[in-house]
Amino acid sequence: MTKFLSFLVFAALVVATAWSGTHFLPGEWYASLNKPDWTPPNWVFPIAWTILYALIAVAGWLVWQAVGWSPVILIWGVGLFFNGFWSYLMFGRHDPQMAMACMAQLWVTILAFIVAAWGVERRASYLYLPYLAWVTFAAALNFVIWRLN
Repeated sequence: MTKFLSFLVFAALVVATAWSGTHFLPGEWYASLNKPDWTPPNWVFPIAWTILYALIAVAGWLVWQAVGWSPVILIWGVGLFFNGFWSYLMFGRHDPQMAMACMAQLWVTILAFIVAAWGVERRASYLYLPYLAWVTFAAALNFVIWRLN
């Protein structure tokens, strides 16, 4: 039962981050921006993020099960903060430049988590690889949007 409850905590933290992002939706401002031809259609984003948030929760929980409070969990939490903060900067403040800076910090925390978790719970590192790939793509998209506008 303790394992299940600890998983619920990680799931709740991720859901709270996802929920905070729903307060800052792309809307008309984003639709009016110049975007590259390779921008995915809007329906792709909620599907991708739902999958990624599930992986993020499981990865954090696996590390928690292995070592409890640790620098790896701190990295996980900092990354979750940057994840949610990006939505505020991009869609709440309409600031692609600051969002890009946040995205860079998010990317570093994702990579740091992968490296730090490798020696603790390798499965968590593997679960973060799609997250790293998506955020790399999203960072490229963010950068081009910033430059085009």
